[in-house]
Amino acid sequence: MNAIEVSGLRKTYQGHEAVRGIDLTVTRGEVFALLGPNGAGKTTTVEILEGHRRRSGGDVRVLGDDPGTAGRAWRARIGVVLQDADDAADLTVAEMVRHVGGFYPDPRPADEVIELVGLTEKRGSKIRQLSGGQRRRVDVALGIIGRPELLFLDEPTTGFDPAARRQFWELIRTLAAEGTTILLTTHYLEEAEALADRLAVLAGGRIVAEGTPATLGGRAQSDAVIKWQEDGKIRTKRATDPTELIKQLIDEKADLTTLTITRPTLEDVYLDLIGAGR
Repeated sequence: MNAIEVSGLRKTYQGHEAVRGIDLTVTRGEVFALLGPNGAGKTTTVEILEGHRRRSGGDVRVLGDDPGTAGRAWRARIGVVLQDADDAADLTVAEMVRHVGGFYPDPRPADEVIELVGLTEKRGSKIRQLSGGQRRRVDVALGIIGRPELLFLDEPTTGFDPAARRQFWELIRTLAAEGTTILLTTHYLEEAEALADRLAVLAGGRIVAEGTPATLGGRAQSDAVIKWQEDGKIRTKRATDPTELIKQLIDEKADLTTLTITRPTLEDVYLDLIGAGR
């Protein structure tokens, strides 16, 4: 069974159609990323999947149930890390994690979760004393305390420094290796490329492309740009397969110490897909 199955999803606000007929499937155990600019419909889509917002049309199944009508037992099977989360600022990290863990039938041990999110040294600190990035780690801890089968992460590393972000990536990889299905929204394209098995790009309420990070938008088939230096000048050629050109340069004893081969980055493809690359 797929973790998420969406067909013809629509959401209209006062005559404005924010989500315009999305079809989407996420398999169990997959890390799936939703990309798109602000206003593309990402948060609305995720909130519908979480059961926090009613849809205007279409069919949605999450862990086999309709999130619009699913009950408490279903909610215990998902974890949610919201983009903006309120917290009990006067509780300590350990108190907050233990408190939320009490809502689940089989929670992870609180100390294990605190260690997973890198807050062991802050377990006795009140949440109001934490930095923005550390508070975000508390949000993640609360999202995973219930051993979710499916974890929703909405911009989870906002406020993280580069080192903390990479530590968080290792946590996501650990959860995925345990079989947790993860739906991730992020503005960090390197994060999507590092973590996602597949991803989709939303623009104007529609999915405009879907695939693996390597193949999205025909990226794998795009021409490579080959640059090298010859007679003191930089030469440039484009080729779908640069192998023959490189063999030719070797036969000509060209200086290959300056050779570079590049293809469009995920950012290049993404910007083109959302219309900002033109």
